[in-house]
Amino acid sequence: MEPFVVNISHCGIIQRLGNMNVLKPRRSFAIALTFFSVVAGFTSCNLQSSTPPTQPIKVGILHSLTGTMAISERSVVDATLLAIEELNAQGGVLGRKIEPIVVDGQSSEERFAELANQLIHRDQVSVLFGCWTSASRKRVKPVVEDADHLLFYPVQYEGLEQSRNIIYTGAAPNQQIIPAVKWSFDHLGKRFFLIGSDYVFPRTANAIIKAQVDALGGEIVGEYYLQLGTKDVAEAIQAIVHTQPDVILNTINGDSNEAFFHSLRAAGVSADSIPTMSFSIAEDELRTLGPKNMEGDYAVWNYFQSIDTEENREFVSRFKARYGAHRVTDDPMEAGYFGVYLWAQAVEAAGSDQPSLVRPALSDQSVLAPEGMVSVDGATNHTWKTVRVGQIQSDGQFSILWTSDHAIRPVPYPPYRSRTEWEDFLHHLYVGWGNRWANPHS
Repeated sequence: MEPFVVNISHCGIIQRLGNMNVLKPRRSFAIALTFFSVVAGFTSCNLQSSTPPTQPIKVGILHSLTGTMAISERSVVDATLLAIEELNAQGGVLGRKIEPIVVDGQSSEERFAELANQLIHRDQVSVLFGCWTSASRKRVKPVVEDADHLLFYPVQYEGLEQSRNIIYTGAAPNQQIIPAVKWSFDHLGKRFFLIGSDYVFPRTANAIIKAQVDALGGEIVGEYYLQLGTKDVAEAIQAIVHTQPDVILNTINGDSNEAFFHSLRAAGVSADSIPTMSFSIAEDELRTLGPKNMEGDYAVWNYFQSIDTEENREFVSRFKARYGAHRVTDDPMEAGYFGVYLWAQAVEAAGSDQPSLVRPALSDQSVLAPEGMVSVDGATNHTWKTVRVGQIQSDGQFSILWTSDHAIRPVPYPPYRSRTEWEDFLHHLYVGWGNRWANPHS
């Protein structure tokens, strides 16, 4: 395999991807890194200085290493660090090494905000990579906006948000939630039971789902919410058994999923009798939850480890070589990984790691990621992404049943309501929860 080569002449760039040569002007500087190549040198055309500074570029990695969300977030940290290690092995960015500072959000939205502030103002990081729950992201959002800083958010979410200071590398609603409902309606049944954790993502996702199911002519037969981290799922299981839906739409996050699926099977509900479509369960969660307990159920993501492309095979191989053959990759991990490369490309394009200079350069960036080509949508700061439906196998991997024909443009605000109506919906939740993004009383 030929290495990726960058030649710079008169501040122009020739990028070589396999046998393809592309000439692009300096102002776009979209390097489109291949993740399966080892770059011999990462060169920039820095108009500000002929001698690159030697001080490392500090970056913040903000995820939960403890608490209910650690089951999902620890591995995103690993994937993010892998990308940083690869870039450092290539010489860093702008000739400078990247120095990651990893902190533990402790599955607490308040702690996430405190640590984001600390990373920006005390540690002087150039960018933040992190957050999982929308509650944590919404707490961090005003921190990065007030500092005019930059956050890369790697997780699918409910939408209804757009910030010049956040790059959303996970799916918007039309890139996961909406196609999942349509596929379920077409293939699994028309009667739905909604189960989720009681915070802003599941509540908003289910508002989107209910409008879509109504438009399709389906029926919502039940809706139940669990406190984040709870293991008390008996009442929810009883409601599912009583209503006998065709399919369960699951927006539970964190380790509550373990109690839910264990109790579901104990109650005699199998994937054959009432299948579950999950929005926050991927390969990494299945390592803990036990795939045999969930075999036959479904999920919709943009990335699965089972994608059969050279780029993905190389990514999986490098991740396993770094962290162990028993480890797996999944969608948020992959989005965390390629987000580092998007940032690095924009830094090279800007000739600076300053967030205010990097942000404008991001709208030009694309990468050939393990999931396929991913591009930043300059109008929304979200990414164009391919949609995939997968079915859980006994080995903890997904059999991919359906793939969209092309990358889908992100639409953060579903057209079911106006933007003002969606913002009023969010405000009502926030105020009703005592100015929090999760229900403290559920």
